[in-house]
This record gives sequence, structure tokens and C-alpha cells, in this order.
Amino acid sequence: MSRRTWLLFAAMCVIWGIPYLLIRVAVRDLTPAVLVFSRTALGGLVLLPVALRAGGFRQLLPHWRALLAFTVAELAIPWLLLSDAETTLSSAASGLLVAAVPLVGVLIALLVGGGERVDARRLIGLLVGFAGVACLVGLDLGQVDPLALFEVAVVVVGYALGPMIFAQRLSTLPGAAVISSSLLLTAVGYLPVAIIQRPRHVHADALASVLVLGLLCTALAFILFFALIAEIGPSRATVITYLNPAVAVVLGSVFLSERITVGMAVGFPLILGGCVLGARPPRPRGQSMLTGPCGVSNPATSTPVSSSSASLHSTSTPSSG
Repeated sequence: MSRRTWLLFAAMCVIWGIPYLLIRVAVRDLTPAVLVFSRTALGGLVLLPVALRAGGFRQLLPHWRALLAFTVAELAIPWLLLSDAETTLSSAASGLLVAAVPLVGVLIALLVGGGERVDARRLIGLLVGFAGVACLVGLDLGQVDPLALFEVAVVVVGYALGPMIFAQRLSTLPGAAVISSSLLLTAVGYLPVAIIQRPRHVHADALASVLVLGLLCTALAFILFFALIAEIGPSRATVITYLNPAVAVVLGSVFLSERITVGMAVGFPLILGGCVLGARPPRPRGQSMLTGPCGVSNPATSTPVSSSSASLHSTSTPSSG
């Protein structure tokens, strides 16, 4: 990879690893709904000129149902529940639990069909990965709020469903337009609640967290991710999914003095190993494939993916956090 590609890759690993820290700081002063509104409004407005240059929103109208489903699964519900969970759950634990998104994505694909084949490697990967989640939760059982744990579980499912909806129904549309419209739809939906719950006073660190979440971790992050996909394709670009949780743990430990627990130390390597094994599809016989860590694959002879129509993987968003 070129120096530019490495810089994009490193930037995405950090940018989508820090939202967990920033959310944890912001929810000290803001309700989850106000935080989601602020982040999505900022990100959506900043991406608006990019979306307009890419062709605007008219071409999205025939796909409004899929767009709404993607918005609900990827942004509206997960970002609210993740923000609420982090009022009691550490940013490090949240990031590590969200690392299970690729595993849940594979499991959903297997349950709904679609030609997914389970070989010994994938089965071992799924078992190892979910054993890691069990260790992460079980070894720290006395320190985990059950409601927060449930909320993060819903977040993981949403983050797994969002890319599937995008890939099946929205991947032919300009990515910037899809993301900008989803962010603005979410902001409009939370506007009434945000008005009611608006804070009387916000500390400087919480305000800075909101600005960084909206401008850096949302708007700029998607622009850089599109650029990264254009450089190396969606398969290799999703490797950042494996590094974001590690960034979340380090930042939480350094800036918030969060303790690295036994469950984290044992569970994260198992989750990571399970993702590598379980989320990589079997290679078709007689065909060379470039396969990504989250089950996205392109033939080795395929043409580069354009940044305007590249498929997205959460976790994000995640994951974008």
C-alpha cells in the first residue's frame, strides 16, 4: 500500500476507535437523545455539500424504505442505546463488546440463508468469538449493568443488519448521499426530544466531545473511509474493525483511568480470533479471492470500487460507534 493509503488506514483506526471515549464524556452532561441529535445534525450538515456534488437526494426517493430501514438499524437505534449504555458501562467494555459485530453478521446471514456455507473453520471461529464475549461478560459479571449489556447487544445486532441492508438495497447509490440523508433523518427524528431535554449547562469537555463526534468521527470519518475503500477496496478496508476496539481500550485507560479487567484481557483476543476465523467466507474452488475480515469479498480481477458508491461496514460504523 502507498504512504497515503497507510495514513488513511491509520486515521480510520483511530477515528473510529475514539467515539466510545467521547460518548462516555458527553453523556455526563447530555442525555443520550440530545447527544445523538447533536452528532447526527453536525455530521449530516457537513456531508450535505458532498452529497449534493455526488448527485443529490432525488435518486434516493425510490429507495426510501430501504434508506429508512438502514437509518434505523445503523444509526437511530444503535447510537441512542450505545450512548445510554455508556452512562454506566465503561468506554473500553463498550468498544470490546461491539467488536462482536462481524460474528453476529455471519450468524444472521446463516440464519436467514443466502447461500452461506459453514465449514469447520467458520464454526470454530463462531464458537471462539462468542466464547470471548462470554468471558468478557462472565468474568466481569459483578461490574456489568444488565440493562447496559442488553442495550449493547441490540447495538451489535443493528450494526450487523445495517451493512446488509446497504449492500443489498443501497450499494448502487452515492454513499455520501445515503449517509448524509440517514444522519439528517435521525437528527430530525430526535429534534423534539432534544428540545425538551436540552441542557442548561454543558461543560467544555462535553461540548468538545460532541464537536469531535460530529465533525471528525462522523463527517470526516465517512469521507476518509470512502477514500480508503477507493484505494484498497471494501474487503481490506474493513480490517479497521479489528483495531478500533483496541484503540477504545487504550484511550479509556489513559484518559478516563478505566481499569483493564480480566474479562477484557481474556475476552478480546478470543473475539478477535473468532472474527478472523468465523467472518471470512470459504474460498471458492478454482477462484482467487480477496476476502475481507467481515465476509465481504471481491474477485481478484475486479475493478476498483468508486468512493461514491462503495459499500459500508459499520463498526462503523461502526463500527462507527
